[in-house]
Amino acid sequence: MKNDTYRILLAGFGGQGILFMGKQIATAAMNENLEVSWLPSYGPEMRGGSANCSVIVSESEIGSPVVTEPDILVAMNRPSFLKFEPKVAKGGMVVVNSTLVEDRSTRDDIEAKYIPATRMADENGLAGGANMIMLGYLLKLTGMFELEPFIKHVVDDIPAARAHLAEANRKALTLGYNYAE
Repeated sequence: MKNDTYRILLAGFGGQGILFMGKQIATAAMNENLEVSWLPSYGPEMRGGSANCSVIVSESEIGSPVVTEPDILVAMNRPSFLKFEPKVAKGGMVVVNSTLVEDRSTRDDIEAKYIPATRMADENGLAGGANMIMLGYLLKLTGMFELEPFIKHVVDDIPAARAHLAEANRKALTLGYNYAE
């Protein structure tokens, strides 16, 4: 893990796999004996409504699970980008699904990265896999976890009833990790 602490806010529509992304980060951190908090938040609509998830990964004790000023924002859709991008901490990073968000950050005190995750998922037969492409890209940008152990963790965490998703998740994570702007 490159940083001592990561305060991450993952945000998008319900059904985009926001909570799943957060859970994978949190579980991988626990597997590495790091301190972690995972706090999901979603509207009553669930699928199609707004969803976000706060994840803190740290080498030291975590005082509060709430992320009001994220170091990293992963914005899967435009409403999430517009709502949360102004809240990113100075020196932080926003990672944007540019297929669904045409806006660009105008802030000069954060790093902004763009990846056409939804388009990449569609072009590679990975419908619903944009979240894992975003997650692979996040791993590359932050160095939070190494790719292969993370993929193993995700694949091992898939319930037997969903074993068919293992290869798709592996492919999506690798696509995101290997993405070059």
